[in-house]
Amino acid sequence: LKYLEREKFYMYKRIDHVALHVEDLDKSIKFYETNFGCHKYFEHRAGPGFRIAYLKLGDTVLELTHSPDGDMKGFHFCFETDDFDVSITELKQNGVKCLTEPYETAARTPSEEGWRRTVFEGPDGEQIELRG
Repeated sequence: LKYLEREKFYMYKRIDHVALHVEDLDKSIKFYETNFGCHKYFEHRAGPGFRIAYLKLGDTVLELTHSPDGDMKGFHFCFETDDFDVSITELKQNGVKCLTEPYETAARTPSEEGWRRTVFEGPDGEQIELRG
């Protein structure tokens, strides 16, 4: 892309995390800690039986999710944005389907206090989360 065309994407800072939906959260945490040197730094419950664990390896974050009814399959990835509201508005104006309207999300670190989350759908059905 030309420089001017890329400027509009200034609000996207980095890929915040990649998430895997797993059958046994504790087993998966142990697997990634033992075999790859990741360490769990945050875990929370997002509903009855629904658990989310965040593991770090350097600056990389791996999110492991477990839903007791098994309705989550596969993976998603997440972009961190400097301007959450503008990002959402532009994506919707561009016809990108919003799967989950914005809501406040748990802060994994103090710098994330007040962050919100939303999920959009990519062209092949992939889930693209935004946080900021």
